[in-house]
Amino acid sequence: MIEGPHLVAAALAAEIRPSALIATEAALAKPEVAALVRQSRIAPVLVSASVFGAIADAQTPPGIAAEIPLPELKRDGSAVFLEGVQDAGNVGAIIRSAAAFGVATLTVDRHCADPWSPKVLRAGMGGHFTIGIRQVEDLGNAVSAFGGRTICTVVEGGRPLREVPLSGRIAWMFGAEGAGLSKEIVSKASERVTIPMSGGESLNVAAAAAICLYEAFSKPAGGS
Repeated sequence: MIEGPHLVAAALAAEIRPSALIATEAALAKPEVAALVRQSRIAPVLVSASVFGAIADAQTPPGIAAEIPLPELKRDGSAVFLEGVQDAGNVGAIIRSAAAFGVATLTVDRHCADPWSPKVLRAGMGGHFTIGIRQVEDLGNAVSAFGGRTICTVVEGGRPLREVPLSGRIAWMFGAEGAGLSKEIVSKASERVTIPMSGGESLNVAAAAAICLYEAFSKPAGGS
């Protein structure tokens, strides 16, 4: 279930056809919502504001929601692997950054927040519909099957990010704040990198991921 005009519009733009629409009369009176309903070519189920509030997860119900099939996007290219990232906002923000910077797939282990939960969907801002997302039991096996360069970030002792060549097919691996990546996953990294900072606390995992993904996206092919 996706909630709100932005996510419904993103799903429709990705050619994901909802199996059902739910809306309030107040929402349908808004031109942008009415346009989405016309675009979907599905007659919405009209419910009262109180019923919609009981269905919706958001504290301020947006008045329109859609039931969609989970998209199965099979893309080849760079990847992100998340281990134990339990904060829904962080997982959603990483999905959003991954989509923005051309990542093909994102894989999470069972200890991560559910990538299709309402809070992760809201934080992802539509990124879910442009990259392949999967949840696996054994993240180590998934990393081993990647078949490209594997890079993990470490707080200190890694090669400075700006000095690392980032062309080609890369898998980035990020772990939970505090615990970080397990020794098993770190051992599968072909390179460890550190984001130089002037001091203070270490970066939020979503911020660190955004910096790494942007760095790879912005470097010219074959550049360093």
